[in-house]
Amino acid sequence: MVFAAPNDALARAEGLLDADPSPLHASVAHQVIGIWQRDWGDMRIALHHLRRARDLAARADSADREADVLAALGVALVHAGRTQQGLAALERGIERGSGHTRARVLFRRAYARWVLGHHREALEDVRRAIPVLRQVDDVIWTARALTLRATVHLALGAVDRADADFTAAEALWDTTGQEHDKADAVESRGLAAFRSGDIPVALRLLDEAEERYAKLGTPTFMLNIRRCEVLMAAGLAPEALAEADAAIAVLDGIGGQSTRKAELLLAAARAARLAGDAHTAIARADMAVRLFAGQRRSWWETHARLVLIEARVAAGRSSGRLVADTAAVADRLASFGAPAAPEASLLAGRIALNLGWRADAERHLGVAARSRHNGPPLARMTGWAAQALRAQAAGSGRGVLEACRRGLDVLDAHRMTLGASELRARATAQGAELAALAQQASLDSGSPRRLLVWSERWRATALSTPPTRPPADPELLSDLTAFREIAARAEEARREARPVPVLEREQRRLEREIRSRTLHLRGDTPGDGHRFDPGRLLERLGEDVRLVELAVLDGRVQVLLCGQGRVRRFEAGLMAEAETEAEHVQAGLRRLAHPGAEARLPVVEAAGRRLEELLLGPAAAHLGDGPVVVVPPARLHRVPWALLPSLRERVLSVSPSASGWLRARETEPPPGGRQVLVRGPGLATGGAEVPHLAGRYGGAVVLEHADARARRVLEELDGAALAHIAAHGTFRADGPLFSSLRMADGPLIVHDFERLDRSPYRIILSCCDTARFASVGADELLGLVTALLPLGTAGVVACTAPVNDAAVVPLMLALHKGLSEGLSLAEALRDARAALPGDALHRATGWAFSAFGAA
Repeated sequence: MVFAAPNDALARAEGLLDADPSPLHASVAHQVIGIWQRDWGDMRIALHHLRRARDLAARADSADREADVLAALGVALVHAGRTQQGLAALERGIERGSGHTRARVLFRRAYARWVLGHHREALEDVRRAIPVLRQVDDVIWTARALTLRATVHLALGAVDRADADFTAAEALWDTTGQEHDKADAVESRGLAAFRSGDIPVALRLLDEAEERYAKLGTPTFMLNIRRCEVLMAAGLAPEALAEADAAIAVLDGIGGQSTRKAELLLAAARAARLAGDAHTAIARADMAVRLFAGQRRSWWETHARLVLIEARVAAGRSSGRLVADTAAVADRLASFGAPAAPEASLLAGRIALNLGWRADAERHLGVAARSRHNGPPLARMTGWAAQALRAQAAGSGRGVLEACRRGLDVLDAHRMTLGASELRARATAQGAELAALAQQASLDSGSPRRLLVWSERWRATALSTPPTRPPADPELLSDLTAFREIAARAEEARREARPVPVLEREQRRLEREIRSRTLHLRGDTPGDGHRFDPGRLLERLGEDVRLVELAVLDGRVQVLLCGQGRVRRFEAGLMAEAETEAEHVQAGLRRLAHPGAEARLPVVEAAGRRLEELLLGPAAAHLGDGPVVVVPPARLHRVPWALLPSLRERVLSVSPSASGWLRARETEPPPGGRQVLVRGPGLATGGAEVPHLAGRYGGAVVLEHADARARRVLEELDGAALAHIAAHGTFRADGPLFSSLRMADGPLIVHDFERLDRSPYRIILSCCDTARFASVGADELLGLVTALLPLGTAGVVACTAPVNDAAVVPLMLALHKGLSEGLSLAEALRDARAALPGDALHRATGWAFSAFGAA
């Protein structure tokens, strides 16, 4: 019962002990309590009961009973870090047991050996156990043994064998009432899906397993470890670190398994390293190494040593001793058959390269490069990264580019299995080294056109295809509706100074549910194999338009100026200085949004001049007189480009990539030319421009007051030619896809827009924070504007800084005047800025708005 209904089994066992049972029956009861405490409670209490069960079994003179208890005790001792005692107890159990019981003990020793990382020995034990268990028709223990064998196969990288065993085990579990074991089987299938590279399915199965465990009321430390692994692969390292640390705190609070604590520390160390927190990674990894060493778990200790070395390298350490240590770790991992061995060889080669040890580097990189043709996507990318570094060391630019191309092709295929735009964006971080190597090789080749191709290869790839939309998911729709209602009630309570903790907790719960459901989506777009064609871009730009793409190599801005049939490269300033200056500009614009700050205007204009020197450098003198398209890296998404002197009087638009600008340029407007005007609640001006625009656009759909409800707004926006939304915008840095526009019934969030079949061809967002993004992955942006661009929107006007609501009204009216005269968004915005009064407030308002896309 303890794995079918754990808490009921515990209560039954305690009740039996109160009834003064025989030694045989008391032994069973103590063993049940010991197993419950071992897996879900206090390890000290578990060992006490299991030792008592062993002594009672000896008094009952039952060899098989004693063997069974010794097996449970052995596993508990191993989990408590007393490895030698645990293995000795298991060995004694094998000696005492016979037939069927002996097979069950063999299974437990196989499990203990898996925990210790002795995978080949574990396979041998479980292979000996399975035929006996099948022969006596022991369905439950056969299913457990198959599940364990599958898990060991996964640790050795044999995904197909693992899948076959998981499938066979699941068929057996369906015939039993073992609810905890069933949940474990679902969790194991999630692990198998992850190992085969299917992250959405892995997340879905792990969430399903968690729901099953929750119904049983049992902790889920192994599930925490596995989910951390999947979250890290999905680019969600900070969340993995938070989950691991929270699980460690719970485990410490109940005095739980020492083995699980070590594994959680290892997961936390990996997550901290990926999140860029090298010092936390070093601390967690060092603790994990010490625990694993004390537990005599060499397989695990070696993996923890790899993470410790990676963290030390990330912290800036590099030495010959580190090369030797990494090489030793790689050899140990290879001897274990661990899939992480190529990663260690790549690291050893990289450190050796930095030290100038060419022969050592070639040897280690050659070993790592062998993984490029086989295994899951991330292992193959490791191999291609090693191959690219080998080519770079050999001075073969062509070899570098070929290896980078092959590695990024693997990543592209992997990304397209992800349905959620967030996962696609974050997954790009795993190819950052390949992209940087390719860009450097292109720069070294002296070909600006080649550098443009590789800059595009890596820029805003998450926007290349729309996310998978789940319109038929009633639970997601229900969660979105509930979220909107709770968020609206919380906002109302804040305005009235009423307490909101309960509402905020429910809002956070619904956010987790919505995000979880979207992360489960598999990609339904295979990708069209499109490669960026600079010739096509230059043809579209023609003689007048200039496209300025900014790439960052070794911390310096490289300006790629495209137009008049050629691509030219100019070197500008340091990226770090530009980012600092951009923050100063943002602060200045915030001040200018309020009356009485006119004295700040010269300071902001001077900062704009410095930004131009840092970001455009000598390229500013070669922009010609026509329109300019700026393609900045993600880290510069908040620059108000219209503030730069050489761009101030121009037709200016911004795009996340040159490919994205081309797609927008070639997007056809929808038939019918329907206009939608939306006015949300709580605006200082009441959205004063909307009634004027309703008069300008006869027949436009106007949604205001109670009509401006999220569902109705989405219905009208779908497929519109032009939408103007005057509504409070809120940017969520902690969850960019929950950035929102406030409607009458609550927030309209990015997840809502992703459900549109086709977002409006042109959309104007007239309030603050609508053009703020989170920079994620390698060079990706998440936010409201970037959600619209892949869904059919060709042009957006939005705000990159806080603005004065009253000053926005004349800017919007002038903008729409230009649109009604047939101008593009960029042309109309240029003219609208010029039509505003020349005071500091209105000039800052004009600079704060940008036109995105090409409509």
